Order: sequence, then structure tokens, then C-alpha cells
Amino acid sequence: MFPKLGLLVRLEAKPGKEAEVVKFLEAGLALVRQEPITPIWFALRLSPSSFGIFDAFDDEADRERHLSGPIAQALTAAAPELLSRPPTIESVDVLGLKNMLLSC
Repeated sequence: MFPKLGLLVRLEAKPGKEAEVVKFLEAGLALVRQEPITPIWFALRLSPSSFGIFDAFDDEADRERHLSGPIAQALTAAAPELLSRPPTIESVDVLGLKNMLLSC
């Protein structure tokens, strides 16, 4: 069994703020490691100024709790300074998973 519900978040850095977005995402990893309701979390760089977060959850209640948790609060606070537009947050269904790694 694997988490079947996810979030796909897209972030577009303001010009010159790309390194700060990277640091924000690195700090997010430390926060999410303390959040047992989020078993899968990825920080992504999609292009020089585009970033993303993908995370997955066991149920809708966990996904909703995550959306009001410390990472979401930090993103809301940092977005006006770091991002050229508000984050795009999409709820997604996870259709399959292969994972050979335990931790990164």
C-alpha cells in the first residue's frame, strides 16, 4: 500500500530570488521530516526560476492538515518576497509508486 493522495505545488521565483527559494525548500525538508502525516515529499527544480513540491498522503484528512501546517504557513509568509506570483497548488491522485530509496 502506498499514499494515494498528493499535492503538486508550483513556485516561480522572482528574478534574483532563485537561491533564496532553494534555501526555503531545503528548510522545508527539515520541517516535513517532523511531520508524520507526510510520508513522501519532494522539492523540485523545474527550470532556473521554476520550482515545485510534490508530497503524498494516506488520506484526505492528512492532506488537509498538511495544507494548514507549518510548511504551508511558511510558504504563505515567504511567497510575497520570493515568488513572482502566488503558488499554484493542485490536489492530485497518485496512481503508482516505485521507491528503492529509503531516505535522501
